[in-house]
Amino acid sequence: MTIPARWNVDIPRCSLQQWIFESATGPVPDRKAFIDPEQPDTHFLTLSDYRLLAKRVALGLLDAGLQPGDRVLMFSRNHIYFPAVFLGILCAGGIFTGANPSFTSRELAYQLKDSGASFAIVAEDALETAFKAAKEIGMARDHIFVFGGNVPGAVVANSASPAPGVAGRIDGARHWTELLNGNLAKAKGWSWKEPEDPEDTTCCLNYSSGTTGVPKGVEISHYAYVGNGEAVVTLTNLDPKAEERRATAKGLCFLPMYHAYAQTFFVANYIKVGIPSYIMPTFDFVKMLEYVQKYRITSLTCVPPIMVALAKHPLARKYDLSSVLTVGCGAAPLSTDIATGVASLWPEGTTTVRQGWGMTELTCTALSWDLSAAPRSTTGVGELLPNCQAKLVDPDTKEVIKKANTPGEIWIASPTMMKGYWQKEKATKDTVHVDREGTRWLKTGDIAYVDKYGPGAIFHIVDRLKELIKVKGNQVAPAELEGILLERPDIADCAVVGVTIKGEELPRAYVVRAPDSKATPQEIAKWLAERVVKYKQLKGGVAITDEIPKNPVSTARDPTPIPPVIKSLGTGIAANHCHLVRQDPSKAAAGSRGQGGWRPRSGDIEAGLIHAPVFNRGGKEEAKANPLSVLSIAAGYSLSV
Repeated sequence: MTIPARWNVDIPRCSLQQWIFESATGPVPDRKAFIDPEQPDTHFLTLSDYRLLAKRVALGLLDAGLQPGDRVLMFSRNHIYFPAVFLGILCAGGIFTGANPSFTSRELAYQLKDSGASFAIVAEDALETAFKAAKEIGMARDHIFVFGGNVPGAVVANSASPAPGVAGRIDGARHWTELLNGNLAKAKGWSWKEPEDPEDTTCCLNYSSGTTGVPKGVEISHYAYVGNGEAVVTLTNLDPKAEERRATAKGLCFLPMYHAYAQTFFVANYIKVGIPSYIMPTFDFVKMLEYVQKYRITSLTCVPPIMVALAKHPLARKYDLSSVLTVGCGAAPLSTDIATGVASLWPEGTTTVRQGWGMTELTCTALSWDLSAAPRSTTGVGELLPNCQAKLVDPDTKEVIKKANTPGEIWIASPTMMKGYWQKEKATKDTVHVDREGTRWLKTGDIAYVDKYGPGAIFHIVDRLKELIKVKGNQVAPAELEGILLERPDIADCAVVGVTIKGEELPRAYVVRAPDSKATPQEIAKWLAERVVKYKQLKGGVAITDEIPKNPVSTARDPTPIPPVIKSLGTGIAANHCHLVRQDPSKAAAGSRGQGGWRPRSGDIEAGLIHAPVFNRGGKEEAKANPLSVLSIAAGYSLSV
């Protein structure tokens, strides 16, 4: 039984840049689009500047040799010029791919190679990493452009040859302002070429681990990106006060623009409806509070760690946040307690605090809220966006669930769905199911139930089938970390899982050492930390074991307990004391868990102590649980400490 959205809307068949600006050369409103909160009077881009700068970047890339469909990788923190470079790549007929600016050279080299990027645009403070990665894959330094600068936005957008130009070159890498050299007059009258088929023309590769495996490039078409924007704007417009609120609306971008969440909202959707945004280079909690107070920010787009800070940090109550009307949260589950704590910052009824749900594979948002209707839930993640349909599928029987309050895996069909995983046909087939009618269904790997089975149903996320671990909203693929660990000759086998420590999910490695190896958990954790970004580090510890359980197809995470001997944990935690808990998914509040639907049974957990070695399965406690039964996430177990 399929659950349809309450609305269907037409999706313009055009490029993303055409949807945002509506015209390549026609007049646009004279309003600010992006503002540097530290220098708001001089460092900003108007909507006209935004379009002009994007076109100039496009012309520069074409002159540099960019061909239709070529990938350009962006490796930078947020900047007021970031959106213009993003759209400039698209205007040139290229494909954007963004990398986390804190990546190591190994991680960056993987994405450069996997995407086949022709050019890289790199922040100056990340050049050393980029040079190492480029050398590893054989990218010439003159295909790297140094990004950044502190020149006022209007000067960069409207100068014939913005500084520093050639003078900004560093060790063979060109400066990004060289892309703008001498093309101002041409750009003013130039129009980008619209894609012949927006549904088949890729605009970006946003990397995701999907439901399993290593990070993969998610191919999002122009049509899907526009469809996501149309759906979000349509839902927002249902609010009877939408136009009135937009007259004074202001956004604050502290989430990274290389990620689909900030990207869709701040590069596209907010600009489409005329909301200016203050752009922070990175997240800083105190500065965020200062900017909200100073600039009267009206909406906050958050992830759970920021919500936790808002709910619990005493500074949050020392700033004037009264201008905030809406607080949205996504990327990872949010507990009811934290949502309630955030809402308590404002008088009841004045500020809406809600969490939504989406996936990179669906461009971004898929479940959100109709703010014109009275809320029916504080624990749900909303209803289907326009043009979407969903069904819940029993993960064991594969039967479609047909009644409310019964959990199942969410399958979604939507025009915003990815074309597929970049050059990974098998991974695409494993994730996308095509039914007899030819409808493509994304198997999301998230378990949910609905409060009613029909249009307008509110979804409640209660569990996760996916292997991937969520650390502060960032995806960590166990397979990626396992692959790196197995490069060590003194590691014979390993498995990485998510563990919950003090309410935060963290990666832990279970390691089988090679014969004669004396490697310690601390040494292994330190070795990996030098090769991955901070959020992928083994902050959940390293456990030395004699054996990794295997299932019949030789993958870890086997539900059948096999009694290995845990020799030591690199966290000061007693290895023979673990606590595995399962609760009824239909009763679990979204976010009140670590690895999907799980919570400690006792609230007095302290560092270095894990409670009695028992686990609960369907209400039945069993003693002396195998600590490595945590390796079967699919079996419904997770380790809490």
